[in-house]
Amino acid sequence: MNGQLQTQDIIVFLCYFIGVSAYGYWIYRKKKSATADTKDFFLAEGSLTWWAIGASLIASNISAEQFVGMSGSGFAMGLAIASYEWMAAATLIVVAVFLLPIYLRNKIYTMPQFLAQRYNPLVATIMAVFWLLVYVFVNLTAILHLGALAVSTISGINYFTCIYGLCIFAVLITLGGMKVIGYTDVIQVLVLIFGGLATTYLALDLVAQHYGSSGALSGLSLLKENAGSHFHMILNEGQMMMPDGVGGLRDAYQDLPGIAVLIGAMWIANLSYWGMNQYITQRALGADLNTARSGLLFAAFLKILMPIIVVLPGIAAYLLHQNGHFQTEITEGGFVKPDKAYPVLLNLLPVGLKGLSFAALTAAIVASLAGKANSISTIFTLDLYKKFFDKEASEAKQVSVGRITIIVALIIGAVVAPVLRNAAQAFQFIQNFTGLISPGVTAIFLLGFFWKRTTGLAALLGAFATIPVGLLLNSWLPELPFMHRMGYVFLIVSGIMVLTSLLDKGGQKSLRTIEVETSDFKVSRGFGLGMIAILVILVILYTMLW
Repeated sequence: MNGQLQTQDIIVFLCYFIGVSAYGYWIYRKKKSATADTKDFFLAEGSLTWWAIGASLIASNISAEQFVGMSGSGFAMGLAIASYEWMAAATLIVVAVFLLPIYLRNKIYTMPQFLAQRYNPLVATIMAVFWLLVYVFVNLTAILHLGALAVSTISGINYFTCIYGLCIFAVLITLGGMKVIGYTDVIQVLVLIFGGLATTYLALDLVAQHYGSSGALSGLSLLKENAGSHFHMILNEGQMMMPDGVGGLRDAYQDLPGIAVLIGAMWIANLSYWGMNQYITQRALGADLNTARSGLLFAAFLKILMPIIVVLPGIAAYLLHQNGHFQTEITEGGFVKPDKAYPVLLNLLPVGLKGLSFAALTAAIVASLAGKANSISTIFTLDLYKKFFDKEASEAKQVSVGRITIIVALIIGAVVAPVLRNAAQAFQFIQNFTGLISPGVTAIFLLGFFWKRTTGLAALLGAFATIPVGLLLNSWLPELPFMHRMGYVFLIVSGIMVLTSLLDKGGQKSLRTIEVETSDFKVSRGFGLGMIAILVILVILYTMLW
């Protein structure tokens, strides 16, 4: 296996790098305002088209945690991990129909702003700090670690050098603001889709060759025939035992507990991520409702495609590994490391095509880093710096603070990222950690949206309760699947908030409400047809692969 890039690969990659950088600079110069403007820098207000919004959503979402982490989970537990992608498509529809209109009608630009407007500034500040800590120390660091792991394995470049290089590339894109991120993400998505499909084709063709055939379709058929255990969307307890990264096995049901992925706490995780997360919603908050909805619909269609790119290669690597391939490449210290599956496959690509897939992976990593860094910058600048450090800060100064925050966040991420080198499956590490916060966030937002009697004190208690309740449940019931734990935490926190609101007579007298107009929930005919198409596709997929 060749862990080096050849001259042709480097040329392909440089074409990508120069092309994205030049296009980003052109967008920056073309759309540069006469004066620095916070809405322009953080939101690209009125500048992004529906296809740019949809592409930017996917480019920001799909990163090394999907290419490397989700492919690793595909190796370990199979297609069931695709529920994160396919259920996200359904969630995007819900967000577009019910949540987005509320944000836009109330001119919400950041998630803490919604909390301040609906509850009180203290709730907003606490949650802003929570989000910043998670974004920097979990999400940003995970993206950097997995990205550097993959890039290092493919190119032979030192792991730490890869971290620094990814940070520098992300800074070049991010400092231009959301307009540059949004439009360069269109190129990033095209590159990651075509490059990702090339890797999937190679993986399936390798399977076909192993069984004396050729071609991706033949490989897919053979993959389903010989790795049938990896083609179930709904897992039962004890059905799928997978490597734990330290020489043992663990039950995949702990990560994907059966029907919960359809009607359980998967919705809590997805609603929190896709509808209450600055990192994602920021792309749509600067557009009008129809444009934003069309962007989310486009993203939902792309999410249905993603498992082909990020899960199938992992399953193919699993089957090949079971048949004697990659015995040393996918192990470390004598233990199977599923997260190495995708980088190993990339090293088998022919010269030139390897450069394209390498560019696709880099595109996914850089786009996610840029999006995450911009969200960190937005929350810190608008929700903390301007409120507590310099209330009179000019637009230009806020933009400058935002740019400094981006650089500081990436430096912190680069320092912390190597800590994750001991994680078995980084994708599941991220889900477990963010799962401590998601139930509380979802409860606070949903009750704030749809129950006018929810008070600020209730939201405050909900914010403080979510992590301790999750940790207590994890301590008392360590065998409880983390997704079930999320569901219980959501119910407990919601119960605390409802009871507090009913008892909080003083809070009821000073309620803050937001404007909710039910007519905003009506959708256009075109959106309705697209929504139905997505739901039908999902029903067919789950019926076929149950």
